[in-house]
Amino acid sequence: AIMDRNDSAPKKKKVVKKIKVCIIYYSMYGHIKTMSDSVVAGLKSLPNTTVDVFQCPETLPEEVLAKMGAPPKADIPFFTHDKVATLPSYDGILFGISTRFGAVSAQLKSVMDSTGSLWFTGALVGKPAGCFFSTAGLGGGQETAAMSMMSFFAHQGMPFVPMGYTFPPMTSSDEMRGGSPWGAGTLSKSDGSRMPSEMELEMAKHQGAYFGQFLKKMVH
Repeated sequence: AIMDRNDSAPKKKKVVKKIKVCIIYYSMYGHIKTMSDSVVAGLKSLPNTTVDVFQCPETLPEEVLAKMGAPPKADIPFFTHDKVATLPSYDGILFGISTRFGAVSAQLKSVMDSTGSLWFTGALVGKPAGCFFSTAGLGGGQETAAMSMMSFFAHQGMPFVPMGYTFPPMTSSDEMRGGSPWGAGTLSKSDGSRMPSEMELEMAKHQGAYFGQFLKKMVH
């Protein structure tokens, strides 16, 4: 019998693409840190995925933080100025945003402003980015905070990756929750007493996995 030419050909092994993701967040009361943990879980559910997490350096004095009832910072490395040069080595970057008056906090804005050298060289052009959020209430600016990031992304040439309505429970109005097509989100209440719900954490995990899958399609 004549062997089929296709049968004799060696089968190519499926290559699982490696991706490396950076998460930079600011969290005063721990809400965004908790959301970040779920985003990381979603990313790491994908094979060959490396995730580095950094928190923004604090700009408020300790006495002010104490009066605001802010707990000690988590044991997460700070995104100091020496880390700026490492950003081009990542396949994608996610930003965790604790909103202030409907926009990003000064702490995160300070990190963004430190990337001027990368803008000058175009080092972040084409680097996908996304966001997840925490606000006190429904009208606290989860969508406007995302919009406020668009200028930074546009100037750096970074394509924004929203998750759309790929998380089905997002269409439900059975319970109060954060999040939108722009990105996962949580509601903290004005005193920070409400922590992320199970649905919000699942949404954050979904966003991590969705962002990772997007990057794997982009990486050659």
